[in-house]
Amino acid sequence: MNDLAQALRLRDDFPGLLNSEGGNWHYLDSAATAQKPHAVIDAIARAYGPDYATVHRGVYERSANMTLAYEAARRKVASFIGAQSDSEIVYVRGATEGINLVAQSWAGTQLKAGDRILLSMLEHHSNIVPWQIVAEKVGAQIDVVPLTADGRIDLDAMAAMIVPAHRMVALAHVSNVLGSVLDVRRAADIAHGVGAKILIDGCQAVPRLAVDVQALDCDFYVFSAHKLYGPTGIGALWGRKELLDAMPPYQGGGSMIDKVTFEKTTYAPAPTRFEAGTPHITGVVGLSAAIDYVQAIGLDAIHAHECALVDKARAALESLNSVRVFGPQDSAGILSFEVEGVHPHDVGTILDETGVAIRAGHHCAQPLMCHLGVEATARASFGIYSDEGDVDALVKGIERVRKIFG
Repeated sequence: MNDLAQALRLRDDFPGLLNSEGGNWHYLDSAATAQKPHAVIDAIARAYGPDYATVHRGVYERSANMTLAYEAARRKVASFIGAQSDSEIVYVRGATEGINLVAQSWAGTQLKAGDRILLSMLEHHSNIVPWQIVAEKVGAQIDVVPLTADGRIDLDAMAAMIVPAHRMVALAHVSNVLGSVLDVRRAADIAHGVGAKILIDGCQAVPRLAVDVQALDCDFYVFSAHKLYGPTGIGALWGRKELLDAMPPYQGGGSMIDKVTFEKTTYAPAPTRFEAGTPHITGVVGLSAAIDYVQAIGLDAIHAHECALVDKARAALESLNSVRVFGPQDSAGILSFEVEGVHPHDVGTILDETGVAIRAGHHCAQPLMCHLGVEATARASFGIYSDEGDVDALVKGIERVRKIFG
């Protein structure tokens, strides 16, 4: 796994990795959003150009062809994450909307005063705020699973604190700050042991880990396309069919209906009932192309590649006395750190001057920042296009930061 000779060498597939002068740009912010390969860009261009038409509405040939491609993409998403059926896949704007949909349509109708929701200390705001909204609405309470010393969700603590009043558990598969990987199957077993449902935020997992929702035994799984080398504004929610079938619509409008009268409206079956309005047609086409792209490379190869780069970066940064690295040794594709006495925004600005792009801030995880005892961190996150040159540039940039503030 540490053999950087196995690097994927895919930079030429990604036009966004060139700087304004046509040279290499060291993009280390893939956890925020991934760059797009030519294959995805070209697929979207065709979808907006010679292939463009609406779906599910037109009787003309191009609309029929676009509808076939749109629904073929749903089957591809289902296969990609191990769903039993494409009827379990709901297209959403992204993981945030997917979580909000479950919070409103499942938790908002199933939870009552006195019920409890279980989250963890490392969750992204999109897996905290929707649950706070529904908890306030129904009178439920939220509990928080602590972390282990190296920054993992503490499943021993979870097992000790969960009770039958917990009706919903929502956890990240991979932390967007620490890169720590959750043992989802064990978490699901713990949740199901008291009759709770479990939702998994897979945003940082699907670009680098093979996901099988049946093997994981979760109840809901969400992810966004733009972290999977696809377009923004599209993602997927997977839910067990019996749960989706019992959930009311999240929004009303065209397409999601069976029959409308002014006296009463009846709704289409899932997943259609959750897809009101004209969908993000070209986004779905781009998501399909992105899945093809990563599957052609292989998720095992992607994960090994990113782990090798993280290992190299971690070893280099930990050798610097004034740098503190967060998270477990086996973090997946993500490395957060701080330089003593230097605000992460200053670190990011100086690195940008050297052609290195990282994220600096609270990463939409303010409770985790409080737990770590910092206001913010710097974060380098890797992708399939990253290489050892990016790591070298990062380390060289950090050494420059130390000299400037030394």
